Amino acid sequence: MTTDEIAQDTTAHDEIAAAVENLRRAMLDPTPAALDALAAGALSYGHSSGMVEDKAAFMDALVSGRSDFRRIDLTDQAIAVSGDVALVRHTLDADTCDGGRPGHVALKILLVWQRQGDGWKLLARQAVRTSS
Repeated sequence: MTTDEIAQDTTAHDEIAAAVENLRRAMLDPTPAALDALAAGALSYGHSSGMVEDKAAFMDALVSGRSDFRRIDLTDQAIAVSGDVALVRHTLDADTCDGGRPGHVALKILLVWQRQGDGWKLLARQAVRTSS
C-alpha cells in the first residue's frame, strides 16, 4: 500500500466515523433534512424484527416519532473501507419511547455506506438482537 493509499484509507475511515455519528445524532433528533442528507435513495433499512423499510419509511418513522430514540450508545465499532463502499459493524444500546412506551434495545448492527458524489450515504442497515 502506498502512502497515498494509506492517507485515502485514513480519510475515508474518518469520514465514515463522522457519518455514523451524524446518523446517531439524526436518529435522536430527527429532521427530514438531516436524514435525507445521510440516506441513499435506494436505502434498505432492516430491523431486528425482520421488517425492512425504504428511505421514505425510515425517515417517516423517525420524523413522526413512531420510532423514538431517547439514548443511543454505540460500542465495539469496526470500519472497513473498500473503494467507494464501507462496512461498519457496532453494538447499539438504546432507550426508546415508541408509541409512548419506554423500551430498551441491544442490537448488533451492520451498516453499508457508499460514496455518492462528494459524500457517504447509508445504503443498507441490518440489525440483529444481541444474545445477552
